[in-house]
Amino acid sequence: MKNGTALGGLVVVVLVFGLPGLAAAQFDASAPEPLAPLEGALFLHGGGTVDSDMRQRFTRLAGGKEARIVVIPTADTSDPLDAKKIEGWLEQQPKSVEFLHAESKELAANSRFDVLLDNATGVWFSGGKQTRLIEIYAGTKVEDGIMRLLARGGIVGGTSAGAAIASKVMLVHDDMRLGFDFLPGCIVDQHFFAKKRTDRLLLAVGKHPDRVGFGIDEKTALIVRGRQLEVMGASNVLITIAASADRAARTEILKPGMRADLNALRRAAQSRQAAAFPVKQVVAPKVVNGSLFIVGGGGLPADALKAFVQLAGGENAEIVYIPCEEVKTIEQEPGMVKVFRKAGAGQVDWMHTKDRGLADDPAFVAKLATATGIWFGGGRQWNLVDSYENTEAHRLMHLVLERGGVIGGSSAGASIQGDYMPRGDPIGNTQMMAEGYERGLGFVTGVAIDQHFTQRNRFPDMALLKRTYPQLLGIGIDEGTCLVVKGSKGEVIGPGQVAFFDRPIGSEEIEANTRVVAGQIYDLESRGIVAPE
Repeated sequence: MKNGTALGGLVVVVLVFGLPGLAAAQFDASAPEPLAPLEGALFLHGGGTVDSDMRQRFTRLAGGKEARIVVIPTADTSDPLDAKKIEGWLEQQPKSVEFLHAESKELAANSRFDVLLDNATGVWFSGGKQTRLIEIYAGTKVEDGIMRLLARGGIVGGTSAGAAIASKVMLVHDDMRLGFDFLPGCIVDQHFFAKKRTDRLLLAVGKHPDRVGFGIDEKTALIVRGRQLEVMGASNVLITIAASADRAARTEILKPGMRADLNALRRAAQSRQAAAFPVKQVVAPKVVNGSLFIVGGGGLPADALKAFVQLAGGENAEIVYIPCEEVKTIEQEPGMVKVFRKAGAGQVDWMHTKDRGLADDPAFVAKLATATGIWFGGGRQWNLVDSYENTEAHRLMHLVLERGGVIGGSSAGASIQGDYMPRGDPIGNTQMMAEGYERGLGFVTGVAIDQHFTQRNRFPDMALLKRTYPQLLGIGIDEGTCLVVKGSKGEVIGPGQVAFFDRPIGSEEIEANTRVVAGQIYDLESRGIVAPE
């Protein structure tokens, strides 16, 4: 059963939900599993002199004047408890500096060490033989205590051997051993450029292609806070990701003052081990059941807002608003909830989490099980990927379409709807293609959706994407403008235009500038403007 109402040439169909239907586009189960950002921080020094500025920065991250630093000198086999090893730390005037040292795994069970580590805000490993640190502390209460420190937001650092132990794959001469796992999904090497260890790291990453390699030079530190990477010191850090069947090895230099995103790098390495993405063949974009409501950012015209609510069921609608936020929690009800209520929606709820475990919790996502409409807010689209990709929430989102519902969103909430997601780089929105964050939520396949299109002159960016992935249909949507997609047909609402980029595979020409305005319909499958039915 259904009824319809006309809106400027657009027929808004209100469906009765719960009817069986064809399957919507399925999410990509081969996508990499996002790794959680570190709860604490790491300060990995490549060897050589640890100068006063480095110690000051570590101390500040450990709490400054309230810092309680534990120094583990066990890698040094000469005189590990030499008082000179803590003089540089005492100069920073923290609250306390204490040694933690054991000569054997049995002695590492000393209960005093538990107290030290549970009170510590920072742990520093001196240089020497990294194998000694593993032989004595791996699998002991000392390792457990350090992991607890990181979990409560403390900092762990070390120089040379103290950096090498941070990764589970630990490099020792030309061999690989098991290290600690303070930095999951990575391999750390030290004395890097000084001892010409590029080949060693590339070989290790080649044998463990799901990991990111970091080569840290002497007198240089890689600082990891949450997911943010930065470099401090006299030299640089090399970052490398192994080649895959369809991508060349990736190597870049991170210099002091530059930033990088740990999760993006780890996702890039993992994604190379999954099926090639995007698929090389042309996929005809089609929304088999339900509708997509894709807005290019900016203000949403009142008639478009009402059209979305009608597609969701009007006074019988059950709309779930999903903000696109980086913060862990949102305390107050978002303003968009009131906007949808004012527009006539019968029931409006909202959900937000950065915890993927919660996104798999049936109780938390229950509101999606009966939703007739979902709206994604604006922001940075990688947040939605991190929170929901391949979770129970994601599965239920697809089922909203299968029941004949509507999924909408503006700006980031538009780009996330395609299977290919432009501008996914967590560092900024200027990079059109960001390896590791190229997969969207996949409500329609074979497309890449960009927004704020004419206003920010994003035509060259979409042309670049099309040269790279000619199999995709590029869609650029202006601010205040909406593309409503049902089946293979997309109708435009609003004052701006939607540009469709269709470059045939093997062609040097870019057939862009098929620009569609309000009242016109574009067929995503046949690639052209069609007459209204």
